[in-house]
Amino acid sequence: MRLLFLGDIVGRPGRKAVLDRLPGLRERWALDCVVINGENSAGGFGITEQICDELLEAGADAVTLGNHSWDQREALVFIERQPKLLRPANYPPGTPGRGATLVDTRSGARVLVVNVMGRLFMDPLDDPFAAAEREIAQCPLGQVADAIIVDMHAEATSEKQAIGYYLDGRVSMVVGTHTHVPTADHRVLPGGTAYMSDAGMCGDYESILGLAKDEPVRRFVEKTPGTRAEVATGEGTLSGLAVETDDRTGLAVKIAAIRIGPNLEESRPGFWE
Repeated sequence: MRLLFLGDIVGRPGRKAVLDRLPGLRERWALDCVVINGENSAGGFGITEQICDELLEAGADAVTLGNHSWDQREALVFIERQPKLLRPANYPPGTPGRGATLVDTRSGARVLVVNVMGRLFMDPLDDPFAAAEREIAQCPLGQVADAIIVDMHAEATSEKQAIGYYLDGRVSMVVGTHTHVPTADHRVLPGGTAYMSDAGMCGDYESILGLAKDEPVRRFVEKTPGTRAEVATGEGTLSGLAVETDDRTGLAVKIAAIRIGPNLEESRPGFWE
């Protein structure tokens, strides 16, 4: 199977990059499943129902969230009627929505998508390791699911690496989100799970984490309150991770980091050309 995960969409530039490019990528690369983190897609803070619908129509099979899940309060309502929108599975019991979904692909295969959030330097949620364990136990790889994608939305790379090794050999892909900076550690772990500490973001990289530079810089220098940080408005870059799995085991056999956008040499999975 051919899987594509795209990092956090930040505002309009990130949305435009995804909406403009994803339909073509699905066709050219014959993608079986696409997952996108959309927690910053609405002006840099949260997601709206309209944006979620647009991402799904453009070719996403599931949209994951994180610590900004509820920045747009309408998400508390529409997430209940949108099974392809996931908030972290380790939110407390009773939180609206769900943390996992089983996607039926166009090829007839089934992909389990799981969203969990780390606890180091983040909101004190329930145990993400136990939450991930619970979700994959209900849909084991090779029995119920043909592939499993886990989005670990976390600050600390140590916590992301720990869950990668914890799930190694039991899921197809563990990819980190939240820090908006793509890491260079993408690899297939010893047990066959594709791993990357952070997929980066879909947004304007001439920025500070997708935000216009002036206000974040001023806050670091002056250490005083200021105006609301605004999303950078330059052309967006698509950033993420492409994985090919073994149809028999569901584990990863090929992996490539993806960056498509302005002022950089386009990187893409050569094994899909």
